[in-house]
Amino acid sequence: MSVRNVIFDFGGVLVRWKPREIIASFYDDASVHALIGQSIFQHVDWAEMDRGTLDEPAATLRFAQRTGRPAAEITAFLQHVRESLTTVPESIAILQDLSRRGVPLYGLSNMATDTFAWLRQRYDHWSLFKGIVISADIRMLKPERQIFEYIVGQHGLTPAETVFIDDHAPNVEAARAMGFHTILFESPEQCAALLHGHGLIEPQRPTSR
Repeated sequence: MSVRNVIFDFGGVLVRWKPREIIASFYDDASVHALIGQSIFQHVDWAEMDRGTLDEPAATLRFAQRTGRPAAEITAFLQHVRESLTTVPESIAILQDLSRRGVPLYGLSNMATDTFAWLRQRYDHWSLFKGIVISADIRMLKPERQIFEYIVGQHGLTPAETVFIDDHAPNVEAARAMGFHTILFESPEQCAALLHGHGLIEPQRPTSR
């Protein structure tokens, strides 16, 4: 079967997702960086926010208690996290190129509902997608098999005709096990070259400086 659909992850692919840089750009005191990373991003509560089983106000109180930082500070930090999710222009260019070529595009992202609502208001490229599945909306998470089954069933996709792009290896492995073509995203240039290999896109030319 020829490849005709593309599913994009969002964080780390279409928008920047660099937790260490996010922490460092908010906290000048390097001594708290590890604490924030372990108590927020690396804690199961973060995954539960992505799953939609823990809302942000409740999570904020847990993060504040766990870190010993004021709740108002944690609230500001979580807003800073959202604001750090800026687009990767070269990745958006790939998205736009695929759309111009008539390739059906889908999104599958582990993300809190409020975070995606904020991104949807900030950027307009979401209209290029035929369908978007946000983990918190359906209370499922990558790399669980059920979330891949959900997007397939919801949008009538055939894995053998679909490329799944993600920057997290376990998610890519789970998709591959279900029969998807997969790309472990490393850079827009690498991604474009692999999509070109599937006959979906022309390779990006190096940007002149």
